[in-house]
Amino acid sequence: MRTLTIIKYLFLGIGLVMLGGAIYLYQDKQHFLKNAEVAQGTVVELISEKSNNSITYWPVVSFTTKAGNEVEFKSSVGSNPPSHNRGERVEVLYDDKFPHEAVINGFASLWVGSLILGGLGFVFFLIGFSMILYSYLKQQKIQHLLKNGKLILTKFNQVELNYSLNVNGRNPFQIHSQWLDPSKQELYIFISENIWFDPTEFIEKEGIKVFIEPSNPKKYYMDISFLPKHKK
Repeated sequence: MRTLTIIKYLFLGIGLVMLGGAIYLYQDKQHFLKNAEVAQGTVVELISEKSNNSITYWPVVSFTTKAGNEVEFKSSVGSNPPSHNRGERVEVLYDDKFPHEAVINGFASLWVGSLILGGLGFVFFLIGFSMILYSYLKQQKIQHLLKNGKLILTKFNQVELNYSLNVNGRNPFQIHSQWLDPSKQELYIFISENIWFDPTEFIEKEGIKVFIEPSNPKKYYMDISFLPKHKK
């Protein structure tokens, strides 16, 4: 289904963009640290903000620049419980050209942004990459079975909905067939790939082609090329 194709490349793209953003933030912070001035500041206020039934406290810090100017800034990192107390002395890093963009010298203030962005980016990238890799390996398996597998004719059983997959409120159909191995008298059930329309009326009742691994019939591919192409 085209939606799944879009989703996997969308996840991969979002992940790459977020990872790129995390790298940019990291490098930008490294540049800031190389040129930052250091000052001693004081937490003069804790601003509380309520959201989702919880309160977050943001410290407001006052410090004096090397040029003698008094500056106040709100920390970019809030927490609950508060990470600092009113009146607490903290070390401040600032760019003398933009002193109001100062930060408290601490791990959270310096690196939490790039860590969160990088973590989310990695998750999105991993999901998208895994979906693409799965599709590639699946196609490789199909090509191997078409080229080297044993072709058998199986008996049609039924068409069922695959409730384990849901896309836009829809479940795909799957064709079920069976085959009795005459050499071992063992019965095998085969299930087709997902089909995004009801294939019942197009089923070849006289026999459905399945390519199996001769040494392991559980590795198989059901040939559903007889079905009409689904117009997306």
